[in-house]
Amino acid sequence: MSELSMTIFLLLALFILLGSGIWVAFSLLTVGMIGMAVFTDAPLGEVLATTVWGASNSWSLAALPLFVWMGEILFRSRLSEDMFAGLSPWLTRLPGRLLHVNILGSGIFAAVSGSSAATAATIGKMSIPELSKRKYPTNMVIGTLAGSATLGLLIPPSIILIVYGVATEQSIARLFIGGILPGLLLISLFIGYVVIWSLLHPDQIPAGEEVVSFKERINRSQRLIPVILLICGVIGSIYTGIASPTDAAAVGVALSLLLSKYTRTLNRQTFLDGLMGATKTSCMIAFILTGAAFLTVAMAFTGIPQMLALWIADMGLSPYALLGVLTLFFVVLGCFLDGISVVVLTTSVIMPMVEQAGIDPFWFGIFVVIVVEMSQITPPVGFNLFVIHGLTGLNILRVAYAAIPFFLLLLLALILIVVFPAIVTILPDLMGG
Repeated sequence: MSELSMTIFLLLALFILLGSGIWVAFSLLTVGMIGMAVFTDAPLGEVLATTVWGASNSWSLAALPLFVWMGEILFRSRLSEDMFAGLSPWLTRLPGRLLHVNILGSGIFAAVSGSSAATAATIGKMSIPELSKRKYPTNMVIGTLAGSATLGLLIPPSIILIVYGVATEQSIARLFIGGILPGLLLISLFIGYVVIWSLLHPDQIPAGEEVVSFKERINRSQRLIPVILLICGVIGSIYTGIASPTDAAAVGVALSLLLSKYTRTLNRQTFLDGLMGATKTSCMIAFILTGAAFLTVAMAFTGIPQMLALWIADMGLSPYALLGVLTLFFVVLGCFLDGISVVVLTTSVIMPMVEQAGIDPFWFGIFVVIVVEMSQITPPVGFNLFVIHGLTGLNILRVAYAAIPFFLLLLLALILIVVFPAIVTILPDLMGG
């Protein structure tokens, strides 16, 4: 059977398994086993055992459950209330006023959670009732939340960047540093859009927001100090070289527990709930990574990735054309799978093409994360859409409609990092990451 026939057969098998509702990890393992058993003479059992153990026994992967646990602890703390109280007095004079709390709050929480869904849920629980009570336009409330929550995937410590780093053997610390400027770029684009929209629709922004003195603003901002110290402790320890990402994750868990204790939200129940939530999420991600690692090895035995890389090379696509095709591919795939599954599922096939085209795998990691961010607010399976649908009870298509401007802003950011790749690479190069 030719490589093209093998590829079509295995893709059909994968989509049938995924469509039947079987867990992503089991689907990946099954397709890998079919590929090796049918199309190669390699010892299936030995390869499966060594690959699963090798993928599980990775020190870099140890950072993942710790960062997930840190997010779970903070999810159950008073962090969101403190952020709203600390940020809102500074935003009363800015066009759009408290709509910016969604953006800045998501940016701050993204820097301590690493998860898009956790960011949407935590900030949404706090901001949606407050903004609705003040009669802010519903579409802008849910649109700013849907778009800004995707920052949880990009602003370090990002769980998906850890997954990409492990899957492609890229430096996780370097990826974290590379995510900073694109993250700030997206925050600036979101704030700029809200400012322009508010100036064009002044009648839709409620008047009469509380204006407080400068001294009172400073006093209220003190509630931001604990979370700022947490961000500095975690991210600063990585960037200064004091700690590896894994060590910094342990520091983050310890500081999160202290912060939760300080805000009197830490008790036996919240501790156990956070621990169980982190265990479930981490096991799911690790299981998917294991399945993807085996599929990667199985594909290497079949020769499919090399065939696809040569096929792309023969097509003579420029790097820009390849990136355009891959963007469409990732967004469509993201309509049916969560972001982590998209990354681990495709790296084995995509990376040979990327390297063949002369694209920097490190830069491509940030590119992929932004595309996956776009897929988080693309129906029918945009995870952020489901989270906000659950918080508001609104029709998911209405939530998706409200998120369209922010999808386009993510696309603009993607174009900017393609045209100006230094946005991603300059900080890691300067810091020697």
